Amino acid sequence: MRHGVRLAVDPGNARIGVAVSDPAGMLATPVETVPRGKGDRQRIALLVLEREAREVIVGYPASLSGKEGPAARSAREFAAELAELLHPVPVRLVDERLTTVTAQGQLLSGASFGKKGAKGGRARRTVIDQAAATVLLQSALDQERSTGRPPGETVRSSQGES
Repeated sequence: MRHGVRLAVDPGNARIGVAVSDPAGMLATPVETVPRGKGDRQRIALLVLEREAREVIVGYPASLSGKEGPAARSAREFAAELAELLHPVPVRLVDERLTTVTAQGQLLSGASFGKKGAKGGRARRTVIDQAAATVLLQSALDQERSTGRPPGETVRSSQGES
């Protein structure tokens, strides 16, 4: 298992969930939800610097058929832009199928997740985005620990190898 903090992002259309690992790469924890749009990549770059992350994991919504759909293309483009911005910090695309569903299921089983109303809905979605990033990162860490290889695929930067 490689040593060092990993930062995971789960990019959605409206929000980006962010999670981080401990330096040993054993445990993922939620960090924040970044609004999608102007300045989102810069905020992630700042988090990478603040957390001294050695690698960024981007959730990749692979389809069961193996074809790259619109969401997967969007995630790949987002990861490529991050790779350019963060070079030489490596960026990896990791299959994120069912992370949001898993996160939602885990949160729904919690006692304090049922707040009603518009604020409850927004707050719930924000927490779900962070939880999805946490599930993604924990899955990537577990996969690396079990296989001995980094998860997913490396996104190349035009500035050199990532």
